[in-house]
Amino acid sequence: MESTGAGAAAGALIPFREFVVKVHSRCDLACDHCYIYEHADQSWRRRPAVIPEAVVERFAERLAEHARSHALPSVTVILLGGEPLLAGPARLRKLCEALTRALRGVAGLDLRVHTNGLRLNEPVLALFAEYGVGVGVSLDGDRAANDRHRRYANGRGSHSRVLDAIRLLREDRHRPLYQGLLCTIDVRNDPAAVLDALLALAPPRIDFLLPHATWEASPLRPDGSPEAYAHWLLRIFDHWDGLGRPVPVRLFDSVLSTLRGGPSLTESLGLTPTDLVVVETDGALEQADSLKTAHEGAAATGFDVFRHSFDEVAAHPGIRARQLGLAGVSAECRACPVVRSCGGGLYAHRYRARNGFDNPSVYCTDLKALVEGVEQRTAGASVAAEAAGPEALAASQQELTRVLLVRLHAELEGRGDADWRRSWELVTAVESGAPAALDAVLDHPYTRTWLLAALDALRQGRPPLVAPGHRLAALAAAAVVRGRLELPVPVVLGGGGLYLPTLGLLRGDRGRAEVRATGEGFSVRGEDGGPRIFRPGVQAPDWQPVRVLAGGAGAEGRPVALEDLDPDRDCFARPPAPGLDAAGAGRWGRRLTGAWELLHRTVPARARETAAGLTTLTPLAGADTGAAGEDARRGPGALGLPTGAGVRETALALLTGRRRARLRELTEVADLYAADGQWLHPSPWREEPVPVSRLLADAHAEVAAEAFRRAEGGPRGDGRVERALDRLEGAAELTVSGKAVVAALRRECGSQS
Repeated sequence: MESTGAGAAAGALIPFREFVVKVHSRCDLACDHCYIYEHADQSWRRRPAVIPEAVVERFAERLAEHARSHALPSVTVILLGGEPLLAGPARLRKLCEALTRALRGVAGLDLRVHTNGLRLNEPVLALFAEYGVGVGVSLDGDRAANDRHRRYANGRGSHSRVLDAIRLLREDRHRPLYQGLLCTIDVRNDPAAVLDALLALAPPRIDFLLPHATWEASPLRPDGSPEAYAHWLLRIFDHWDGLGRPVPVRLFDSVLSTLRGGPSLTESLGLTPTDLVVVETDGALEQADSLKTAHEGAAATGFDVFRHSFDEVAAHPGIRARQLGLAGVSAECRACPVVRSCGGGLYAHRYRARNGFDNPSVYCTDLKALVEGVEQRTAGASVAAEAAGPEALAASQQELTRVLLVRLHAELEGRGDADWRRSWELVTAVESGAPAALDAVLDHPYTRTWLLAALDALRQGRPPLVAPGHRLAALAAAAVVRGRLELPVPVVLGGGGLYLPTLGLLRGDRGRAEVRATGEGFSVRGEDGGPRIFRPGVQAPDWQPVRVLAGGAGAEGRPVALEDLDPDRDCFARPPAPGLDAAGAGRWGRRLTGAWELLHRTVPARARETAAGLTTLTPLAGADTGAAGEDARRGPGALGLPTGAGVRETALALLTGRRRARLRELTEVADLYAADGQWLHPSPWREEPVPVSRLLADAHAEVAAEAFRRAEGGPRGDGRVERALDRLEGAAELTVSGKAVVAALRRECGSQS
């Protein structure tokens, strides 16, 4: 599996959005698993105990400068230690005041504090309420679990005092400040008891943290199992899942998100670039605090708030190394199928003295087992559109077109386009008076093509080829005619006439006109006088209706539109053919009939599958069928076929083109893969490596093609489909739904053997 690299491009600066501020560098507990005091870096000993006012003021100025220069809508500031509450209410107030003042009118401020809870009292909570400071509390579970590590220097446990603080935090007047609990894992603790103890405190969120470790200082494994932490976490997952997932658990939510193709939700997992910087009590600017577990000075950058901007820190090689995504993990990780979910693990946990951080996590086997365990437990419940059947897929596709139309309306609403506003009002009226007629026009495959092209043009700052208001008016007119509504529709005829989606092409002089539905058709009144009357399916001077191919959708004889009029049909990998005359349409229709007869004779079940949902055929130029179904931006139901292909080639293009189209339609409403293009895979059908999307599309089409060739009496497959499926099964990009598609292809192959 070849990686193309990902993450921060060379020279592209990723601004910081999260700022950890050490307001006090000492602590009132002596936790023996604390990375600050018990691990390799001991720089805390050389720093001020409390953050000085000069550091506070300069940090606030630098933060506002950074937010302003990058137009950040908001920033997050986390107050940390040591124990931050040791700084006292007066110093905390000055910090909150300075940050609020500096960011006023510049960016939103999300203030948080992570505390052991021992000094959480009414005055402190009143201060936090005044400035909206969210509170996260460290607690490792029940008394036995918590007091195993979180003890005072004299050995006394902290559990009772922490519970008192959380009870105060949970009171109605303070509850809005309560953000969650942070629990460091110890595999000797009972996982169910730990979760129950945390849930009893009704936290808004729970974070489970792996204890910091490296290849030089391995994590505790009492039974010697390389998957001890995975087993412990999966027991927690099962208990949490069995209880109905009563609160979010960031670790599990992140794994579930990445398995579905979404982003990572935590720095400790996934490939999402880091955007965090640490401000020490002396004003030093450092990388993530967890690096202190690696070696002395691992987090240092040499920068500080007095002499350096945050942009300078963002360019530091250490920061950049954690923004490279896939390119920033080891070669072993890049080849691993779960890397999108685990991301190589927390950066600090990869450290080895001989080669730095170019290693998998010291928790590698645990993370792999955790991701695979969660996937196995949830794959059956994954709601992919393909599992819901063709009706659900069609409904999702219809909704997608409507979403795109609403999105285009949002883009145009504030631009003062009178034509768009008038046309939008008409569409709204049609929605009320004849919703089925509007559905039919929106379901026209090339309506989607127009919407996508218009949105692209607006976002790129260039005018669409056709004014959106004019195109929407044509759509409204077609729906009015189909629904026989008594609504006059103002339209504009351009140089190529006016195409009414699903109905046909109206020709005439350029200019404005009005379309009205009549008893059996519609009338068009131009600027030059009286109305002209047309019937939708009857050709007339200045009116070319959309033709119908009888038998175009298989031996059942279901009609299919021959769409060679819509100006948006140029959306295939090959150019569309010019409009067919009657003789050309007849020849093509006979060739299609022969192709369907061949399919029904050789692979009848696949012929029926191919015909299902097919509504529109567009003639393409030439005879090459190699690109059928590829790279088209359109709605469901359409297929482009070359007019010059023979019967057998047309049959194969129908079969494979519909397979490709169906897969593409599925990917538009279900996440089958993520990070497409970050890896390249050898394809048995192409000379160059391809992204997973292309390999999956090729395999999806070739399974059907191989069945067709075998039914014709051709040789058994040459193993290319099986090799592609082997490659796909190990692809890190596939989501749970994507893996289900590959498994279904494997079953198809088995049924054909």
